[in-house]
Amino acid sequence: QVQLVESGGGLVQPGGSLRLSCAASGFALDYYAIGWFRQAPGKEREGVSCISITGDTTYYADSVKGRFAISRGYAKNIVYLQMNSLKPEDTAVYYCAAVFDPCSDYADDYHYWGQGTQVTVSS
Repeated sequence: QVQLVESGGGLVQPGGSLRLSCAASGFALDYYAIGWFRQAPGKEREGVSCISITGDTTYYADSVKGRFAISRGYAKNIVYLQMNSLKPEDTAVYYCAAVFDPCSDYADDYHYWGQGTQVTVSS
């Protein structure tokens, strides 16, 4: 069964950090670009970051540049999203998704999706 599973979400204070993980089963992440999206209540899903198959190319939304970092853990068939200096406006459900290279800004281009993990930034 092809599946993506996110983990690592939770409640954190403003300025804090979280590391999200996206693990795959049933297929190899090595053959796909992996994107992170988020959706806050009442808002549309937005792209946050994406990493190419090789890991050499990464993309970030302007709202997270300099604070978030995406990376691959090849040995574990997993992709990480390190989130630092978190702000209340980062509160959302975060999803990872897989697309054939290259990365895309459009959620409809992605073939596989995880179920999401909640990130809440609040004091």
